[in-house]
Amino acid sequence: MAGTYDDHLSEEGIKQVRPLAAKMSQKGIQKIFSSPLIRARETATILADSIDCSVETVDDLKERNQYGILAGIKKEEAQERYPELVENLKDRMNIIQGAESYENFRNHVVSGIETVLAKSEQENLQIVAVVWHGGPMRVLFRDYLKWGDLTTTEDCCWAEFGIEQGVWRTTVSEGITFAFDTEISNDVS
Repeated sequence: MAGTYDDHLSEEGIKQVRPLAAKMSQKGIQKIFSSPLIRARETATILADSIDCSVETVDDLKERNQYGILAGIKKEEAQERYPELVENLKDRMNIIQGAESYENFRNHVVSGIETVLAKSEQENLQIVAVVWHGGPMRVLFRDYLKWGDLTTTEDCCWAEFGIEQGVWRTTVSEGITFAFDTEISNDVS
């Protein structure tokens, strides 16, 4: 139960980032924006070293504290010891003790997305990367773009976007299963 549980990348995590870094090194990324959580910052640093760009931490890109008192407990142990709490977590709108509401989470992620967009424009950056977590990525697709839900997000998954005249489009992704047609686009200006 990770959420905002703040821990370093495992050896497996580091191994997963290396091929991603090789792919991203060909994209022309000028800057990386990262969640403040350690695992995201370490991922961003590995990518930045491969790409030769800077990393800026944006607090509002962090994952939701959805797990509250369960944070840091292995999923199997949580299921065994707290089955009712684990069941409650199946609905993102439910809040257990010590957890963050979905509304608060959504609001801070939208603020983080808007911060990245504003800083990119201010610094005249054409190609940036955002290193964050599955929850914020779901907010991007579900709540910000209003495209729909993601079925799965694997570790080190990514999606490439283009924004032209306020219209977002994506057709390239890896490690994400969409519950909608990825050929859609919309005006978010």
